[in-house]
Amino acid sequence: MTYAGRVWMITGAGRGLGHAFARAALEAGDRVVATARRPDALGELAAAHPERAVVLPLDVTDRSAVFSTIERANAAFGRLDVVVNNAGYGLLGAIEELTEAEARAQLETNVFGALWVTQAVLPHMRARRSGHIVQVSSVGGVGSMPTFGLYNASKWALEGFSEALAAEVAPFGVRVTIAELGGFATDWAWRSMRFATSLPAYDGLRESLFGSARVPWDMSHQASDTSADPAEAASALVAHVRRDDGPLRLLIGDDAPEHVRMALERRRDDYRRDGRFRWPV
Repeated sequence: MTYAGRVWMITGAGRGLGHAFARAALEAGDRVVATARRPDALGELAAAHPERAVVLPLDVTDRSAVFSTIERANAAFGRLDVVVNNAGYGLLGAIEELTEAEARAQLETNVFGALWVTQAVLPHMRARRSGHIVQVSSVGGVGSMPTFGLYNASKWALEGFSEALAAEVAPFGVRVTIAELGGFATDWAWRSMRFATSLPAYDGLRESLFGSARVPWDMSHQASDTSADPAEAASALVAHVRRDDGPLRLLIGDDAPEHVRMALERRRDDYRRDGRFRWPV
């Protein structure tokens, strides 16, 4: 397969990283099925690439809609070579602050949405004995941070089933990548972020973490975001997909390796507190 011959499907492509992924794939000469809950956000991208871009509406939490959309996406260009499970959002709230609805909604999107898409596309990829599933995780899928516990849990769950998935589908020629992203200048922490109702007991914690106990935080600060350009993440992902082989876990972003190193060292040091555990020198 030549690089220019690939067909992508990207969920959550209406903005942020998903939009950057779609744009990068199209600029590389590939074809893209871009999905979003509000597909009108993709009108400009589709208009710029009328022969190579198809836009479909999709709420990944609706399992039956996922399966029918995969059929439409597969029919659009005759196959799906790369499926990027990007749809997701952040949830800020201490564990005690979260409602049942908030916790379930986080997992429904970040975990089950990716699971439904994966299940729906696998029969097509197995039949062709070819394909690449990219699960968009983050450094938050390796470690954790106070007030992001349910978001961390969703990414840990995503990484857990995806690691098992990689071993299950490798004999069928299907490749899996877990993309662990660092910080990028998207609206993940702004318009896309959801906030639990705060309890005064955790005001001090929020103050120490964010410089203010107030949530939701002031949206006007978005203009000061100095994180990396999402186009850099998209370029890294396109380059990774272009290679015939690569790691299961792909670190994307200059800050990602350091975040992962610190998270793994904290875990190692905690295991060392158990006298039965022996870590190699």
